[in-house]
Amino acid sequence: MSALVEYFEALERLKKGTPLIVPKNTKISKDSVSLEAGRQKGTIKKSRPIFKQLIDAIDEAAMEQQLPALTEREKLNKVKTKLENYRALYEAAVAREIMLVRRIYELEAYISESTNSNVAIISQKNRQ
Repeated sequence: MSALVEYFEALERLKKGTPLIVPKNTKISKDSVSLEAGRQKGTIKKSRPIFKQLIDAIDEAAMEQQLPALTEREKLNKVKTKLENYRALYEAAVAREIMLVRRIYELEAYISESTNSNVAIISQKNRQ
């Protein structure tokens, strides 16, 4: 098996999160791919034309590895926005309930005052 194939296999293991040598969730770089392939740090060099495709693949994988961190941050911001929205809805509902309880109290007081006055209630039975 050629060394280049071993490097690409090591890169794939790092992308899948199943490395054999380096710790899991290691940041993808030329050095981490070298170590995962069983080589020393610094063996993948830009000056060697044979590594051009490998370096491009490593750079692309490193960019993809950073994207989920942004996605997690976006998820967190979305949850925070949702939480703030629900909090505003809750506070509006509580304010509405308090207003309605106050209005009921006022109406009950009004009815109580009306029935205690000298106004006689005439029912349909008494009119006949």
